[in-house]
Amino acid sequence: MSKLYPSAQAALADIVRNGQTIAVGGFGLCGIPEALIAALRDSGVRDLTCISNNAGVDGFGLGLLLATRQIRKMIASYVGENKEFERQFLAGELELEFTPQGTLAEKLRAGGAGIPAFFTRTGVGTVVAEGKETREFDGDTFVMERALVPDVSLVKAWMADRSGNLVFRRTARNFNPNVAMAGKITVAEVEVVVANGEIDPDAVHLPGIYVHRLVHNPTPEKRIEQRTTRASR
Repeated sequence: MSKLYPSAQAALADIVRNGQTIAVGGFGLCGIPEALIAALRDSGVRDLTCISNNAGVDGFGLGLLLATRQIRKMIASYVGENKEFERQFLAGELELEFTPQGTLAEKLRAGGAGIPAFFTRTGVGTVVAEGKETREFDGDTFVMERALVPDVSLVKAWMADRSGNLVFRRTARNFNPNVAMAGKITVAEVEVVVANGEIDPDAVHLPGIYVHRLVHNPTPEKRIEQRTTRASR
């Protein structure tokens, strides 16, 4: 059965609601599900807790949802590119749960693997560990981190077949596989859709069992967050 939906709006229409926890793949602006984020904004759902490595930029990515005040809380590891995020956070209008980048990746991976919690040395003795259980192992202190299991995960891939098997391209893979595995419902935005059987099984990066819905977006904008160039010699 095909998992392909006619549009991002159609794919989200009956699964997103106020107050949900939404995980979004990507790193900076690399590998973000642009069409799905825009459709989430247009859905009008509010009071969202968003899990993402970062919070997009002003006017793009998750910055779209910040501009419309649809995000109540962010769980992220880096938020330094978004002035509206800074303004809302400093004004007490936005909650923030800072999470070290590797810990965030593992919290999502654990959620997808059915592991409720794990211990890590990262963050011990800092604000990251405040209010969390700690335990000694072999003479070292570890902090317990709970896994993340979002209500809905939105991810970006390069190619999919109609059963949802995904192929990512280079660094755009980033957080996307972990986000996809963790979600109770996962929607993938892809640039290329092929028939079942056209992807070599050895080339599949994420099996379709983790993907519930597909959206075809053949011409994403793919903004560059920080363009750095040098003069040719």
